[in-house]
Order: sequence, then structure tokens, then C-alpha cells
Amino acid sequence: MIVKVQSIHFDADVKLIDFIQKKLDKLDTYYDRTIDAEVILKLNNEGIENKTVEIKLNVPGEQLFATKSSSSFEAATDHCTEALKRQVQKHKEKLLAH
Repeated sequence: MIVKVQSIHFDADVKLIDFIQKKLDKLDTYYDRTIDAEVILKLNNEGIENKTVEIKLNVPGEQLFATKSSSSFEAATDHCTEALKRQVQKHKEKLLAH
């Protein structure tokens, strides 16, 4: 899957980008027709949970979206991929029902 990572107000290191790529590649086990993903990493100035991850997942006919904030980008990515996993499974069930 093609993953585009965009970091706002900082430069993401290679380990973080590889972590995100591996997490999103696991979504292919649930639905293998995923086109691409766009990941936006943001740093907020207020609060403990100041790191936000937004993921747009493009599948044929629909765009799935998840956004989460946490104290680390890795934890926020975990939460986003779990939410997207549920959305992908629901989308696949909807397609199979038709």
C-alpha cells in the first residue's frame, strides 16, 4: 500500500514512518483492495495528549478516516489503525451483503 506521511511543525524520523507503514500494511489482511493512505502528524501545544495522527484510507468507492490524539505518535497510530480496522471490516461486510 502506498502511504504518504505529512508532518506539520516538525520532521518525522525514519523509525516513525516505518512504524506507521507496518501498521497500515497490516490492514491489507482485512481488505486487500486498499488504494492508498494519507497520514498527517500534528504537534499541538496544549495538554499532555499533544500529538495527533489523522489517517485517510482510500478504498474503492469510499474514503475511510480516523483521527486520534495521544502522548506519543505510536500510541495515536495504534488507536487510528484499530478504528480503521473496524471501518474496513464494516465496509467489506457491506460489500459482501450486496
